[in-house]
Amino acid sequence: VSTQSTGALPCATQNEIQLEGAHKLAEGGCWCVAEGANMPTTNEAVDYLKTKVDIYIPAKAANAGGVATSALEMAQNSARLFWTSEEVDVKLNGIMTNIFATAYKTAQEFGRPWDLQFGANAAGFLKVYKAYKAMGYLKF
Repeated sequence: VSTQSTGALPCATQNEIQLEGAHKLAEGGCWCVAEGANMPTTNEAVDYLKTKVDIYIPAKAANAGGVATSALEMAQNSARLFWTSEEVDVKLNGIMTNIFATAYKTAQEFGRPWDLQFGANAAGFLKVYKAYKAMGYLKF
C-alpha cells in the first residue's frame, strides 16, 4: 500500500487492504477509497477507513457497473437487439445513479449519513424483506 495517495482503488484480490495498510493510506493523505473487487478490504480496515477518509465506496456499489453491464448485455442478446455504446452508457448511468441514490438515502434514513456500505446492505435487506412479505412468507 502506497504511503502517499489521494485515492485508493483496491481491485485485485480479497483482503488486499488490511488494517496496517488502511493506516498508511489515511496517514498518506488518502481521502477516497472505492473498491473494485469483491471484499478487497478487511472488515477491520473498512471500519477504520470509514472514520478516516471522506468517501468510502464499498464494492457492492463501486463494482456494480461491471455486473450491470453484464446484465445489460444479456438483456440485449436475449431480445436480439443492438445498442450503441452511447445507449449502453445512458442505461448504465441510470443504474449506477440509482444504486448510489438508494444506498445514500437508506443510510440517511437510518441515521448513518454517508455510510454507503451500511446503506447498500440495508437497502438490499429491505428489498428482500419486502419481496418475502409480498409473497406471504412473512406475517409481520
